[in-house]
Amino acid sequence: MIEADKDFHPLDLFIIEKLKQKAKDKKTFLVINKIDRIKKPFLLPLIKKGAEKYNFEAIHPICAITGEGVEELLSDVIDKLPVGPPYYPDDMITDKSERFLIAEIIREKIFMLTYEEIPYSTMVDVVMFDEKEKKGLVHIVADIYVERRSQKGIIIGKNGEMLKKIGTLARKEIEELLHKKVFLELFVNVTPNWTKDKRILKEFRKEIGI
Repeated sequence: MIEADKDFHPLDLFIIEKLKQKAKDKKTFLVINKIDRIKKPFLLPLIKKGAEKYNFEAIHPICAITGEGVEELLSDVIDKLPVGPPYYPDDMITDKSERFLIAEIIREKIFMLTYEEIPYSTMVDVVMFDEKEKKGLVHIVADIYVERRSQKGIIIGKNGEMLKKIGTLARKEIEELLHKKVFLELFVNVTPNWTKDKRILKEFRKEIGI
């Protein structure tokens, strides 16, 4: 998924390269979101650019807020899904690790509270997950990666208030996930062009299973 009012991000191009290497035989859609932000004449060149970068099964322009194009996307996805046996038990909701889910919860709270001020290239890395059985407490430390110092200031907020809000909301949801009390520590790191940092990308790939 890309945003209609922005060009392909380096992370988008990285994912496309991985698709070329490992998913040539998979049906892949390109979803262009936020089409309400641009005029229609600017949409066609973006669709053409996407088609040139990869052989997508289909390209769907949508607006998640208004719902434009969403029904067509869902219908196309359902039509392309193969019928197969269940690979996981009915009560298993995901095959992702707890660390991955925790990182995604924290990212969600960042975007929810900062709105459009922080780009989706922000990454969260859970660097410590220490379960203290005797105290029934899980100690979690997570690093938040941004690309500019100004973004760090937005996430931390005045007197640390924004980071505190992010941590509080994330901690409550993580406690619901783990069914345990959580002590959550968040640190914000400025890493210019982290999407091009091979070490960070390697860890990121490991987390999401690429």
